[in-house]
Amino acid sequence: MKRISLITALLLTPFMSSWAKDGYHLTLKMPGVKDSMVYLAHYYGKNRPTIFKTDSARFDKNGTAVFNSTSADFVGGIYILYLSDLQTNFEVLMNKGDDITIVAPIDKIPDGIEYKNSPENTRFSEYVKYLKTYSQGEEKLKKELETAKTADDTAAIRKKAVAASKELNKYRRDYVKNYPGSLLATIFNAIETPTIPEGDHFLEDGKTKDSTFNYRYYKGHFWDNFDFRDDRLIYTPIYDARLDEYFSKLVLPWTDSVEKEADVLLRKSKGTKDMFHYTLWWITRYVENSKVMGMDEVFVYLVENYYMKGDAFWLKPEELEKYIDRARKIAPNVIGNLAPEIKLPNIATKKTESLHGVKGKYTLIIFYSPSCGHCQHEMPSIDSLYKEVLKSKGVKMFTVATEGEEKAISDFIKKYNMGEWINTWDNDHTSDYHNKFDVYSTPTIYLLDEKKIIKGKRLDHHNIAGLIEMIEKKEKDKDKKEGASK
Repeated sequence: MKRISLITALLLTPFMSSWAKDGYHLTLKMPGVKDSMVYLAHYYGKNRPTIFKTDSARFDKNGTAVFNSTSADFVGGIYILYLSDLQTNFEVLMNKGDDITIVAPIDKIPDGIEYKNSPENTRFSEYVKYLKTYSQGEEKLKKELETAKTADDTAAIRKKAVAASKELNKYRRDYVKNYPGSLLATIFNAIETPTIPEGDHFLEDGKTKDSTFNYRYYKGHFWDNFDFRDDRLIYTPIYDARLDEYFSKLVLPWTDSVEKEADVLLRKSKGTKDMFHYTLWWITRYVENSKVMGMDEVFVYLVENYYMKGDAFWLKPEELEKYIDRARKIAPNVIGNLAPEIKLPNIATKKTESLHGVKGKYTLIIFYSPSCGHCQHEMPSIDSLYKEVLKSKGVKMFTVATEGEEKAISDFIKKYNMGEWINTWDNDHTSDYHNKFDVYSTPTIYLLDEKKIIKGKRLDHHNIAGLIEMIEKKEKDKDKKEGASK
C-alpha cells in the first residue's frame, strides 16, 4: 500500500507557532486493525532512507492507537505513521500542541483518510488530490508531445504546460493569502522558486544583452521566502534538496565564494537550534566530500570560525576535538600556503634532500607506497606525462616512499622508470610528513611553484598538466594587464 508519495518531493515543513502547549496528542482509528504496533516517524533535513522514529503505540481491540507527548522539544513538521509491517504508511502535518484524531480505514489509505480537529490536514488532502490531477495532466501532455508532428503542435503543447504550471503556482499563492501563517502556507513559501522576469535584459548601456541576468536573478532570489528562523523546516525533506541545488548549481566552486555563502546562511539561522545545526553540518559535510580542489580550505575556515568558537553546541568535547585536529592537519597545506619543508635521505645516494632546496619552475611531490595497488596503476601514467609534458615545463619530481624496505622501494623506482627523479624515503620516521602534508592515503600528490607555494593538491595524472596550463594562462593574463596599464 502506497503512502502519499506525491507530496514528499514537493512540499513539507513545520510552522512557527506560539502555542503554549507542548508536545502533541494524536488518536489514530483504524477499524479492523488490532493487537499490532504503529510508529510515528519524522524526517530530518531530507527524505532519508532511514526514517527517524519519534513515538510508538499499540492498537487496542477497537483499532485505536493513541500517541501522547508533552515534550517541549517537539517542533512539528511532516510526520509519518507506519504500521507494523513498516510498509503501509501515510504522512500527516503536525504542529506543536496539536490534538488530532485520524480515521484511516486500512483499505482506503491514502484517499479515504479523515481528520478531526485538523482543518490543515483536510486542506492538505485536498491539495494532494489537486496534485494528482495536475500530474495526470502532465503525463497527458508528455504523450501529446511525443506524437506532435509539427513545430506549431509542439509550441501549443508547451503553452498548455506553462499554463498548467502557472495555475499550480497560483493555487499555492492563493493558499498563502487565504491562510497566512498556517503550516501549509509555510510549506508553499519554503518550496517556491524564483520566477525570472520575462523579456530581454540589458547591461547599463541599454544595448548589450545581459547574458548573466537569469542566473544572477535566480540565485539572488533563491532564498526569498525561506524562513531560516523556523526549526520545523528541518523536520521535512525540503532543506537538504534546496541546499544541494544552491551550492552545487548556483554558488561558484571557489573557496571564497563558498565561505561567503556559508556565512550568509549561518547568519540567517544563527540562534535557532535545528536550522543552524543542520546548516553548519550540511556545509561542513559538503566541503569535506567535495572533489573540487581547495575545498579543504573552507573546512578549515568553518572549524576556525564556528566549531572552535563554540557554535557546534551539539558536539561532545571528544567529537569537537576530532574536527579541530583535522583542521590543524589540513591548515598548513591549503592551496596558496608555503609548503612545509621536509628533509629526507635519497634512496640511491643516501644524501639528504631538501624539498625547499629543489630548483625548478614547479615541483611535483608524490607520496607513495611500493605495495599500494593504486600507486602501481598511477605511476606509469605519471611517468608518461612527465616525459611528454612535465619535463619540458620545468617540473622537478620529488617522491617520498611512505613505507617499505629499501629493496622494495628501489625495485619500484626501477620498474616505473623513476631513476632521474629525486626519490626519498622516511626510513627513520622523523620527517612528520604525514601531518605536514596530511597524507592519509597513497598516492598523495602536490604541485608546488618555484617558491614552493602550494598550487594544487590531491592530484592525479589526469589534471596535473591542465593545472599547470591554467596557472600559466593566469600569469600571461596578469602580465598583459600590467603591460597595458604602463
